[in-house]
Amino acid sequence: MDTNKLNRILDLMKEQEVPQMIISDPMAIFYLTGKKIVPGERLLALYLNINGGHKLVINKLFPQEKDLGVELVWYDDIEDGVEILSRFVEKGKTIGVDKTWPAKFLLRLQELEPESKFVNGSLIVDAIRKVKNDDEKQLLREASLANDRVMEELIPLTAKGYTEVELNRIVRGLYEKSGHSGVSFDPITAYGKSGADPHHVTDGSKGKRGDSVVLDIGGILNDYCSDMTRTVFLGEVSDKAREVYEIVKEAQQRGIEAAKPGNRWCDVDFACRNYIEEKGYGAYFTHRTGHSIGLEDHEYGDVSAVNEEMIKPGQCFSIEPGIYLMEEGIGVRIEDLVLITEDGCEVLNKFPKDLIVVPME
Repeated sequence: MDTNKLNRILDLMKEQEVPQMIISDPMAIFYLTGKKIVPGERLLALYLNINGGHKLVINKLFPQEKDLGVELVWYDDIEDGVEILSRFVEKGKTIGVDKTWPAKFLLRLQELEPESKFVNGSLIVDAIRKVKNDDEKQLLREASLANDRVMEELIPLTAKGYTEVELNRIVRGLYEKSGHSGVSFDPITAYGKSGADPHHVTDGSKGKRGDSVVLDIGGILNDYCSDMTRTVFLGEVSDKAREVYEIVKEAQQRGIEAAKPGNRWCDVDFACRNYIEEKGYGAYFTHRTGHSIGLEDHEYGDVSAVNEEMIKPGQCFSIEPGIYLMEEGIGVRIEDLVLITEDGCEVLNKFPKDLIVVPME
């Protein structure tokens, strides 16, 4: 296991008086061991204890050739994996469990450990994952720069007459061609009114002259995710659309300026939202301002009005305000990832944000 990450988790467990924990989220296990194991419906559980004796309870269907740095405890389909796990649990003590652990496993362990107190252990793991180490920071930088290059290739293609479905397929091909292992989420390639729906589902629509095109894309490079949004216009841009674009651009810049230690996550949201409200479009900014990112595109911690957590160096999240005018068929969103530094933030995306009108053939 990664001893630095493990020790950070163990220290926080001690601080929060959680002496033992069961981690079942495959991505959290990968974060610590460097090995992706997808157990399907079967039990996979990494047991941690502040006094040592860590175990990974794993089905024999998933043989491991690599040393994962933790003792492996095997079971098969005719054995009760939870009962085997319970043999290592300290009786009557608090146990942290993942927020996503299937109830069938949790309820069984509660039957076996009626004297124990069960708490949400994900809050500890999520807090550690939220603050990136130097290696993670560099991987996030590289992933974002690669995403910039995909965006640069994609934008001219928006005026080639492709449907959204065809453009979505092209985006996936661009990531594959550039060495990504996949997309970090289903790409949004939305023309006109489709782009006025913040999370529009790709369909067979084609763009027409004057349409805004919302391009929200991200890939997975060396296990870390990227995510960015740019909005461009086909052939021409109306005065109304230009106004909306410039408001969103300024709102996003204000959010970036607020992304620094000493401020709260909600302060970033307020910086974007208050400006959009001042300009009369508050009712049309209908989502939170951003989300954490790392091994997964949406990790724990969001940039919203209700998140009063303090911003810390090493955190990485998106800043993506938008204005969506469905009746007028105008949707504009601009998104960058920021990495928090000691006195501000580093914007990971370098692709320009000046308004782009894509020439139509």
